[in-house]
Amino acid sequence: MFPTPKKAAFGILACSIFVPAAFAGGSNPALIKRGAELVAVAGCGDCHTPFKMGAHGPEKDVARGLSGHPEDLALPPPPQLAAAWNWAGSASMTAFVGPWGITYSPNLTPDKETGLGAVSEKAFVNSLRTGQHLDGKRPILPPMPWQALSKLSDKDLKAIYAYLQAQPAVRNKVPAYQPPAGALTKAE
Repeated sequence: MFPTPKKAAFGILACSIFVPAAFAGGSNPALIKRGAELVAVAGCGDCHTPFKMGAHGPEKDVARGLSGHPEDLALPPPPQLAAAWNWAGSASMTAFVGPWGITYSPNLTPDKETGLGAVSEKAFVNSLRTGQHLDGKRPILPPMPWQALSKLSDKDLKAIYAYLQAQPAVRNKVPAYQPPAGALTKAE
């Protein structure tokens, strides 16, 4: 009638492994589901999940989902750009260069040191609403479509935040933004 201790332990282990991270910790499953839909429609994974070469060509590296530009991927200097071609992207789809300098897709996972784990919901929503980078030192730069995301309701931006916070944390320190040659930043 009652499961043996071995079967009970297996059941508990199975539930802890197979329950999606999104539903751990008593989070709001409906809010997280809405966030997942918005993240998918907005294409967040297109730039924040690195691509790798697979058997059939480039594919997303799902083990690094939403972790941004890989810290172990050193890129050579970017190509020279001319007026007709004024931006370029890396093969990993996580680094971009243009008149604004070089931007790297940040880590959106809830890692407290290298991702959004220490960022409050309020700061996240404010950043997407205003286009001001989380560090407060510069605007959010291309190709991030913050202008489109800023049109979402607070409820939808909070849903995106909830979904991102429910993902597995991936430790990945993304390189810092590089301003264009000769440009000064506010910190200088």
